[in-house]
Amino acid sequence: QVQLVESGGGLVQSGGSLRLSCASSRSIFSLYTMAWYRQAPGKQRAFLATVTIGGTTNYADSVKGRFTISRDNAENTVYLQMNNLKPEDTAVYYCNAWGSQYWGQGTQVTVSS
Repeated sequence: QVQLVESGGGLVQSGGSLRLSCASSRSIFSLYTMAWYRQAPGKQRAFLATVTIGGTTNYADSVKGRFTISRDNAENTVYLQMNNLKPEDTAVYYCNAWGSQYWGQGTQVTVSS
């Protein structure tokens, strides 16, 4: 059974940091580039970053320099380190096996001003 399970969200003050985790089943993690997205209230889901199996990363301009995506292939986990958070980063954050129908349930991140 394919599973993607996010964790690490929460409430943080502006300028703070959070690290999100997404644990995946081995059957997915070993095959896919992994991605993070977010969806703010009233907005469409937006791409944030990808990391290939080999570790090559790509970022949306909106988070470049503040967010870092990484993966641990031994632990089947992808991470999103988020620094210098802003109120506009408030959203539900999702991980995705890139280009697939496999999504996690999401984790809420709220940044207070």
